[in-house]
Amino acid sequence: MNYDAFADTLSRVVPGVSIRRHVPLAELTTFQIGGPANIVVEPVSQAEVVGVVRTCIAAGVSYRIIGLGSDLLVSDNGIDDVLIRLAENFSKITHMNNPTIRQDALKSQRSRIAIQEKIPQHVIYVEAGASNATVADAACTWGLSGFEFACGIPGTIGGAAIMNAGAYDGDFSNVALKVRCIDSLGHVVEVDNSQAGWSYRHSMMDMRGHVVLGAYLALQEEDSEVIAYKMQDFQARRSEKQPLEMPSAGSTFKRPEGYFAGKLIQDAGLRGYSVGGAQVSEKHTGFVVNANNASAQDVCELIAQVQQRVYEHSGVRLEPEVRMWGFN
Repeated sequence: MNYDAFADTLSRVVPGVSIRRHVPLAELTTFQIGGPANIVVEPVSQAEVVGVVRTCIAAGVSYRIIGLGSDLLVSDNGIDDVLIRLAENFSKITHMNNPTIRQDALKSQRSRIAIQEKIPQHVIYVEAGASNATVADAACTWGLSGFEFACGIPGTIGGAAIMNAGAYDGDFSNVALKVRCIDSLGHVVEVDNSQAGWSYRHSMMDMRGHVVLGAYLALQEEDSEVIAYKMQDFQARRSEKQPLEMPSAGSTFKRPEGYFAGKLIQDAGLRGYSVGGAQVSEKHTGFVVNANNASAQDVCELIAQVQQRVYEHSGVRLEPEVRMWGFN
């Protein structure tokens, strides 16, 4: 593929959009690992995101979405796909306190039930690139409760919607009314909560290759000091238990039904086990960390060895939660 020519096409079809070439993905991922992306596009509006996606679809060019680069391992060789980055460049948060707009946002079967049982006091619309921490902080400032659980989850609203992010007995599906997306044909659609197919680290949008543009969240009025206390507690617990001081992609493995991945890995004697610069965290064995300039291949090999050792020890097959790009 002629990437120079396609970059020129994008700049003509979506004038003004930021386009970068040969961007090392180690700079855009929390693992701080990964080779280059040929084209990185950073749209700042819904119209630009739609324009870029439709241009890729029309040209038969594959594309991927990246937010803050958490939960992601990219090959040392990089990727050839067009990378659409939705992070701080696409991160507006709107408090939809207009009653007409709010009621329109609540038109779903789940929402009607919620209205009958307990009326959501406020709806906010969040663009996909807003970080979970920023959204939690904004909600706290407005005295809105319900998103505290996500204050320490690395990543963005887009990723939270795709993966049904969760922590401390809360998850995205509990607060989301609907999600605005671009489907695989380039159409803008709004996916209702009842249509999203959310389950543990799974959604219909992920299965069908939807691009998340933003989400409507229903939150309850609460005293800001109470909300802030909850968030501080969650952050302290996370900091105490997780290796936040080291580069990683967050929790490396999905939780097997009936087990905890970290406990299985610890019981297999793998605390601190390393391959090259990649290491099973000493602090929390559910995390693989970039301890010493690890390569993507180091991490990939370490994950494979952990899976094998755990299976030999306990008979449980661990499934990676981290997404892997550019590997065969």
